[in-house]
Amino acid sequence: MKIEKTVNIVNRRARFEYEILEEYEAGMVLTGTEIKSLRSSKASIAESFCQFIDRELYIINMMIDEYKLGTFYNHKTKRERKLLLHKKELQKLEKKLKDAGNTIIPLKLYINDKGKAKVLIALGRGKKLFDKRESIKDRENKRNLDRILKKS
Repeated sequence: MKIEKTVNIVNRRARFEYEILEEYEAGMVLTGTEIKSLRSSKASIAESFCQFIDRELYIINMMIDEYKLGTFYNHKTKRERKLLLHKKELQKLEKKLKDAGNTIIPLKLYINDKGKAKVLIALGRGKKLFDKRESIKDRENKRNLDRILKKS
């Protein structure tokens, strides 16, 4: 079982589905087997979101696979995990979350230089269908322009 030096798990759908307003870096409260499994890149944040429970921010529906060598000390794969932010940041996020259409979504899950698990979360507003179509059109135009520039 190989443990990678850099763990970089990205939520690709997030930037397509949501208009990103602000980004924050948060720590996570994890158990021993969770961090070991995370270091071997056995996690997914594709369907996860963040929610306030008792004035504390939790990431919900994040999937961290069981650690292969964990025996009966293993963790639940989809449990609520507490996010660590400063109190002022939490208050600011909670206030902005009350606006209609705003939500907190994880964008990226990684391990920093000091070996701590961090998650990049963002305050976002859901895009409408026509916004998504415009994003697709812009992406295709950029791809065609790059193709033309490459040929010449």
